[in-house]
Amino acid sequence: MTFRLDRAHNIAALRDRARRRLPRPIFDYIDGGADDEVTLRRNETRFADYEIVPDVLTDVSAIRTETTLFGKSSRWPLMLSPTGLTRMFHGQAEVAVARAAAASGLLYSLSTMGTTRLEALADASGAPKIFQIYIFKDRGLTAEFVARCRDAGFDGLTLTVDTPVAGNRQRDRLNGLSIPPRLTWRSMLSFALHPLWSLPALTGSKFDLANVSHRVDALAGGGMSLFNYIDGQFDPSVHWRDVEWLAREWDGPLAIKGVMTPEDSRRAIAAGATGVILSNHGGRQLDGAPAPVDQIAAAREAIGDGVDLICDGGIRRGSDVVKALALGATACSIGRPYLWGLAAGGEAGVRRALTILEQEFHRTMVLAGVNDIASLAARHVRQRR
Repeated sequence: MTFRLDRAHNIAALRDRARRRLPRPIFDYIDGGADDEVTLRRNETRFADYEIVPDVLTDVSAIRTETTLFGKSSRWPLMLSPTGLTRMFHGQAEVAVARAAAASGLLYSLSTMGTTRLEALADASGAPKIFQIYIFKDRGLTAEFVARCRDAGFDGLTLTVDTPVAGNRQRDRLNGLSIPPRLTWRSMLSFALHPLWSLPALTGSKFDLANVSHRVDALAGGGMSLFNYIDGQFDPSVHWRDVEWLAREWDGPLAIKGVMTPEDSRRAIAAGATGVILSNHGGRQLDGAPAPVDQIAAAREAIGDGVDLICDGGIRRGSDVVKALALGATACSIGRPYLWGLAAGGEAGVRRALTILEQEFHRTMVLAGVNDIASLAARHVRQRR
């Protein structure tokens, strides 16, 4: 039976379709977290512990949802987080995601670990876009990224700082996941049962970490684990002085992703960042870390108004975004929801995921009696006792 995207009425339905379409090791790479996956679950469930306290008899015939992120207009307060290895989930890869984001009036952030060159993505989508960057052991590679992003017309950078080593993602270890994906005795049956994914993925064009392979061709000798790649290339000695250096080199909108405390939020802005992304890497790094939604209020108090504060992690409903904004966030960002959409139906699947969330967000605003996102305040949310 053909899956119709218009019959997916929530993100959970797209996740279920992605689970059915992808071989187990590939689905687990999207879906899994570190260690016991406590933080992975907490990111999502903590949103349910916040109640929305509505106003009534407010004119909600028109709702203002537009905001500004990285100095660029966004149709509503959501952006698409950087996710690596995207071509594993669908052949259209990052280009499909960027086009869907542009059609939805949202910003997309391309990952350093992406499978599409940043220049090719810039050519494919003229909409505002962000590049997510790491500090490599080879600082020259990081400086090269800054120059390439400037030349390609990227509008901002996101520096991810929560990956000094790879988290213990046990599903990937059990599945023997490598880049590029390859058959193992453990995964062979799952790949065989998903030929619509396996044949194009395993026999198509060379899988490539397109933005780094010209300098760090770690895959030249064959596949390797993602853990070995991260531990071999990312620099665990990264310090606030590196943020200061990057802010000077880029001299444009710069957010620090992976910050979790008010103290580090203040340090990020003091070091030259223009925004902070509260994130625990989707529960894929430090298991036991707090949920980003619980850190919003303290971080906003620490950095004051007028600074981008983005909540990343656990968003599964448009109502989650409303709660985050009421707590003090400028916007939220998503990863898994759009990847599930991509796996379910390519660019159209991503559009469906974004449409679902936007409709839920708009409906929640109406039902909460709030006609302007600028009017959302702490009084509109309450933690359940």
